[in-house]
Amino acid sequence: MSGIQPQHITHRLRIRYTKNGKIRFVSHRDVARLFERACRKVMLPVAYSQGFSPRPKLSFGLALSVAHESDSEFLDVELTEQVELDDLESKLTAALPDGLAVEALRWTRVGEESLQEAISSCSWRIEVVGADHDAVVAAVGRAVEAPELPLERIRKGKTRTDDVRPMIVDLTVEGQTDTGTQLVAELATRPSALRPAELVGALGLDGLSEGRVRRTNQWTFVDGERSEPLAPSPSTERTLECVS
Repeated sequence: MSGIQPQHITHRLRIRYTKNGKIRFVSHRDVARLFERACRKVMLPVAYSQGFSPRPKLSFGLALSVAHESDSEFLDVELTEQVELDDLESKLTAALPDGLAVEALRWTRVGEESLQEAISSCSWRIEVVGADHDAVVAAVGRAVEAPELPLERIRKGKTRTDDVRPMIVDLTVEGQTDTGTQLVAELATRPSALRPAELVGALGLDGLSEGRVRRTNQWTFVDGERSEPLAPSPSTERTLECVS
């Protein structure tokens, strides 16, 4: 049995990070392991769960699909004591592989609503390939104007047909890329999330598929105001260009 004992949680640290470049092909579960290792490297006093196989108490936001990039990922880390935040961003980034970078940190209340419960929508930049640009523009126009968009989706191993139109908060065509057409979308995550691949399928064009996909924002509502769970640090220089 592990010698790690369950500990009293006194503080919760919220972390904002990015996932860009080749590491986009690493799964959500493996990213979690990388952060667990980074926390050990910088010697954060992470609390552990109870049970036969205690695990460090890291709670991630909405899972990001393999091959998608992001400027806006979040996790909460439960700690047994307070730590100094000076230089912790850079220390954690140095302990992570290339492509993962910590952008901001802040304390949040223990017991606060979880990230998965709090996030109501996500903004995306979605490149679509396999169809003429004008055809994509027309398909987006039809989708936006449609009163409903029935789509077959698989959930918990079962196929069902849902009207996904209410899940499209916003959808526009930004322009052409070297290989396709760039869409900008905001997609709801509650009561059911609409995935970028499902949005592409709902456009109804044969041969249309995802190219590069990037999550740019995750949104919550606090006191009626839309905001992100944690804004990037003012000193952080960010880019929306794809990293190869």
